[in-house]
Amino acid sequence: MYIYNSIPHITNTLNLGKDLLEVLFEKRKSLPFRYDYALDIIDENKLNILIEREVIRRNGPYIEMDEHYLSFYELLLEANEEISTSVIDENIQLVYQLIDYYSKEDNDLRKLGYLRSVKAHLRKIGKILVRNVVSLQRVIDNTFKNEPSYKVKIAKLENLDAKRIEINRLIVEVEKLLDRERTPFFAQAPDEELLTIARELKTELLSAGHSLIHSQQDIIDYLNQIRTQVGFTRKLRRIKYLREQFELQENTNVREVVDAERSVVLEGVQPTLFKVSIPYLQTDEAQDVILKVADGIRPDKVIHRQELGVISAEQMENQEVGEAAINTRKMMDVFSRTGGDLFSFVMAYDYNRKMDFEDIARAKDLDFDELLTEIEGIVNSGTKLDISYYLREFMDEDKIEDIYLYFKEDAESDSLDAAIDELGADYTEEEIRLVRIKFMCEQGN
Repeated sequence: MYIYNSIPHITNTLNLGKDLLEVLFEKRKSLPFRYDYALDIIDENKLNILIEREVIRRNGPYIEMDEHYLSFYELLLEANEEISTSVIDENIQLVYQLIDYYSKEDNDLRKLGYLRSVKAHLRKIGKILVRNVVSLQRVIDNTFKNEPSYKVKIAKLENLDAKRIEINRLIVEVEKLLDRERTPFFAQAPDEELLTIARELKTELLSAGHSLIHSQQDIIDYLNQIRTQVGFTRKLRRIKYLREQFELQENTNVREVVDAERSVVLEGVQPTLFKVSIPYLQTDEAQDVILKVADGIRPDKVIHRQELGVISAEQMENQEVGEAAINTRKMMDVFSRTGGDLFSFVMAYDYNRKMDFEDIARAKDLDFDELLTEIEGIVNSGTKLDISYYLREFMDEDKIEDIYLYFKEDAESDSLDAAIDELGADYTEEEIRLVRIKFMCEQGN
């Protein structure tokens, strides 16, 4: 972790990449930003300084702003749409504790310290509460306007309504905290600034309560609109279907054709049902009828079972069959922790099985040359891959050894063009590139 030695050190670092940081902040919720694109905005030396000082993080060919600076900018600009109520709850409990410490402390200097902490946490409660209320209304409006799936839209609005109820509960808790009858501290503490903070916080609570009422009305209105639109759409589809049926009957002779058709396919199967009394079933006549029916449904075919022959000792021996299995849940957890480029992660992930390059190319809709280019980019970014199994299967070992020794002993650089010229026509470009990838993974870039 990079450690700054002063505030000017921090501000000067941020000033180096102010233009790039502005772009990264604006695109923080869109697709990953490529390292190459950043070089059009900022000098490469400055970009490397920002990466070295952990203002920007690089994941393969992509870059992103570090989460600490991202959170800092979102907090100052009030651009974070996350609604967190746990922080308010923690601060309320902390204020109660500080008030208790204040009442039990005899030293005036330490009492003053507890008083200052109480005022600071009350200001924090007010800011977070107001920010949550504003964010809640903004997220409600954005969800209704921008969410394409009506099912997801309904679920999100219902979850936001639960957030609204939780914020309203916290408002009640803060009002109880500021009540002089419940908390005599606010009546006894001889501090004018504390009383001013308490009055301003009560005003903010009143305004927040009104805003939550407006948010509740919007949620109800939005949900009713969605359900009305869904019901209208379903009815419209039904009407369209019926209209098509009426037009079919009106403009064609389909009804006459169907009425004239006596095909078995168009006839409904009507089972023959009749009731038989229990006394009749007990007679000899009924017994004869039952036996005749039983004879009629008895199958004529006799099924002969095939008997197995003698099982040999070889067949009785245990045989192990290997089966490739991928734990997708584990794979998803590892990717969420590492981040970065998904293709690089999939290529470098330890599947405990060998993957055919041709299969990978087909899955990615790439030709073999494009796949090798992708793999070379992954290796150049620092990720090591084991492709020895593929080389052993599809290349002659002598060729592998010749190309590998060239890069290890004769080559002045890892230039592909120089290798092709030096090795000659006995080796294809794909073979040289594959062995070059193996060499770079094992010996370093």
